[in-house]
Amino acid sequence: MGAAAAACVLLLALAPGARADSTTRPDTTRPDDTMSVSGALEDVKLYFTAPVRWDEADWLAFAGSLAAIGISHSFDARVRSRFATGADALNGGEDKNSLRDAAPTAAIVGGTALYAWYLDDRDGYRETWALLEAGVLSTVTAEALGYAAGRERPDASASPNQWGKGGDSFPSVHVAAAFAVGTTFAESGNEEYRWLRRILGYGIAAGTAYVRLHENVHWLSDTVAGSALGIATARFAVHREAGESRVSLQVEPAKGGGWMLSCSMRTH
Repeated sequence: MGAAAAACVLLLALAPGARADSTTRPDTTRPDDTMSVSGALEDVKLYFTAPVRWDEADWLAFAGSLAAIGISHSFDARVRSRFATGADALNGGEDKNSLRDAAPTAAIVGGTALYAWYLDDRDGYRETWALLEAGVLSTVTAEALGYAAGRERPDASASPNQWGKGGDSFPSVHVAAAFAVGTTFAESGNEEYRWLRRILGYGIAAGTAYVRLHENVHWLSDTVAGSALGIATARFAVHREAGESRVSLQVEPAKGGGWMLSCSMRTH
C-alpha cells in the first residue's frame, strides 16, 4: 500500500470528527424524534458528510491525529517485539479473545440501558441511544477501513508494512468502538459524577487498547488510529445527543417574477 493510499485511508478514518452542524447548541435537549429510524438515517448522513463542515480546529485536530499515527507507526515493530513471544507470535492472525475484549465496551452500553429502564429516565434513554450510535458508527467505519487497508496483523506477519494483503488490522475495530462508547459515556450526562464517568469511560477504552497490543493482535498504530476514530465519532455523538439547531434554505419563485430566498431555523 503506497503512502498516498495510506493517507486517504487515514483521512477517511478521521473525517467523521467534525461537528454534525455548525449551529450546534450544547445547552439544548435532543429531540426524541431522532431516536427513530429516520433520525438514525439523518445521523448517518451527517456523520459521513461531516468533512464539508470542518473548521480550523477540525483541521488542526486532523493534522495532530495524522502526526500521532505516523509517529506510532515508527514504533510498531519495537512494540510488537515486546508482546510477540512464544508459540503464538505468528499464529496466522487468529483472534481468540475478540468477544472477551469487546465485553467491557458492551457493558457500558448495557449498564446505561438498564439504569435508564429501571428509573424510566428519558435522559438515560437518550444517552443509551448516543452510546449505541457511537458504537455502531465507529465499528462500521473501522470495519470498512480495515477491508480497504488490508493490513496484516502482527500475529500474521512480523512486518508492520504489509498493506493490501487481505488483513483487517488497521484501524483496530475494538479500540475504535471502545473509545467511541467510552468517550461518549465520559462526556455525557450531568456534571455531578463527571470524574467517575471519565475514569470508567476512558479507563475501559485505554484498557482495551492495551489488551489488544498485549495479545499481539494489533500494531501500535492500529490502536492509535482506532482511538482517533473513536474519539472523533464520540464527538459527533455527544453533539448530536446534546441537540442542534437546524437551518434550511429554500429558493422559490416570487410573485411578479424573480426568485425569493427564504431561511428557516428550528431549535430544540
